[in-house]
Amino acid sequence: MVRRRPESRGEEKRREEKERKKERRMMDILKDFQRLFFSMSRLTSFPWTVLEENLQSNRSSEFISEILKQTCLHRLCREFPPSARYRRRFLSELIRRQEAAACDPLDELYDALAEVIGAEDAGDCYKSYLLPCGEAVSLSESVALISEGTTGLVTWDAALHLAEWALDHRHTFTGRTVLELGSGVGLTGITICRSCSPSRFVFSDCHPGVLHKLRANVRLNGLDERQAPAVSVEHLDWTAATEEKLREIGPDVVIAADVVYDPDVVVSLVTLLSKILRRSTPEVLVCSTVRNPETYGGFKLQLENAGLRHHVITGAGAHVFPYNRLSTIELIRLHT
Repeated sequence: MVRRRPESRGEEKRREEKERKKERRMMDILKDFQRLFFSMSRLTSFPWTVLEENLQSNRSSEFISEILKQTCLHRLCREFPPSARYRRRFLSELIRRQEAAACDPLDELYDALAEVIGAEDAGDCYKSYLLPCGEAVSLSESVALISEGTTGLVTWDAALHLAEWALDHRHTFTGRTVLELGSGVGLTGITICRSCSPSRFVFSDCHPGVLHKLRANVRLNGLDERQAPAVSVEHLDWTAATEEKLREIGPDVVIAADVVYDPDVVVSLVTLLSKILRRSTPEVLVCSTVRNPETYGGFKLQLENAGLRHHVITGAGAHVFPYNRLSTIELIRLHT
């Protein structure tokens, strides 16, 4: 019989460190599954390869059980569930991967699928975006990209990009009055209110359906005018905004995300931005996904013609929210 040589202290420490790294990696993967699931990201973006490797090496459904606890069985899913269709597809994919690895069936996995198999989807669903502090911004959003004649009932990539930038530059908003133009369903503004301590935050939009949804999402996230930050949701038509209205708001910071999408809209946007910057000197930040270079180039030309200068803010920040990072997204700061 061959006796194994006892581990040296150095070998033991290296083995323990290797185990800790493995454990940390699996925790990171669980977090990835959770944030992708609650934001209803494309299923192709999930780290399925890591799951397959785990199933093949361990021949156990334990990791799938942990994924379930962080997604479909999590309290957030009970309070603000993603669409039933999305949950069906997600659970079906988990089952497919488990069966392909010939692991023992997991009762709670099939029970979770049974709960949503016959459920009908409404026109709206919940998406939740996890903040670094562990809390979540939960939003009621439209299932369709275009609904009620507007694209303002869903969260777009530029809003997520601007929210990430805000988390990395909290001092820009702390103790200040912030006006958001074209707030949509409210992701960027709610993130700033929850994480950056502005003294006052004014959400704004002009579409009745968007304003209704926006007010509901602001309340959903525990924000109102009676507590800090003081929050309001305003109807603001860019073509009719008066000097008096802008003076009443008195913004120190003005932000906008994904508002440069139509040449006709750009004209009224630049007119409003010019009016804001000529009456005071707030910090103005506009974040855009450049889908049509001609439209975006036209926006910059309009800024120049109005006597407004800009510079592009560069530098990668922390990856907090899931979105398509291959998209061309540009954040600019405006000044006279």
